Amino acid sequence: MRFFTPTILIICFLILSNVQAQDRIIQGKVTTFENIPVSGVEIQVKSTKQIVKTDTLGRFAVACNEKDKLSFFAHGFNKQNVKLKDNTKFVAVNLHLKPGEKGKELAIGYGHVLDKDKLSAITSLRDDNDDFSKYADMYDLIEGRFSGVQVDGTEIIIRGKNTMGSSNAALIVVDGIVRDESILSILPPHTVKSIDIIKDGASAIYGASGANGVVLIETKKGGEEQ
Repeated sequence: MRFFTPTILIICFLILSNVQAQDRIIQGKVTTFENIPVSGVEIQVKSTKQIVKTDTLGRFAVACNEKDKLSFFAHGFNKQNVKLKDNTKFVAVNLHLKPGEKGKELAIGYGHVLDKDKLSAITSLRDDNDDFSKYADMYDLIEGRFSGVQVDGTEIIIRGKNTMGSSNAALIVVDGIVRDESILSILPPHTVKSIDIIKDGASAIYGASGANGVVLIETKKGGEEQ
């Protein structure tokens, strides 16, 4: 009978453990503006340096170790890192365009966002380029800053008053959550990171509730506030 030395047994155990760890498959989807798929995004696994790309629907699958980290790269978008937990099986990532028209041009030019009409229907305003703290309230901040957008009382009107007998108010989404329009009355401008006005075909991703356009607001997190 042949016996294995302790050293050989340890090596075999380490190899087996590494293979088992790599058998963990993480699936996910990458979007921008919450629901627009982003294709060709590079996802790098920290432990192995393996790189995969998203398909035309923004989907991906990659082998990872336990408690690994994924990094997401795409031209025109800010880099994003995601730390995996033991129970993570699916990762949903929403990438943010870099400020300015250049970011949109890169995103479209590199084929990441396939529907150019959707991006052309999005107008953005960033605190990086305009100090939001100088405005009295959110209505003061929004009014006059976006072409064709009006403030009527507590309502934001994006597509004009063309609906008889029903509301013309835009849908308000703050940090990915649909909120009542009254949120604008209590949300301090200095806590806001960005405002995106979405209209026409792009607003269709929010279904019937986005028919009058969408005001997409992202607030500052933690140390971002001054």
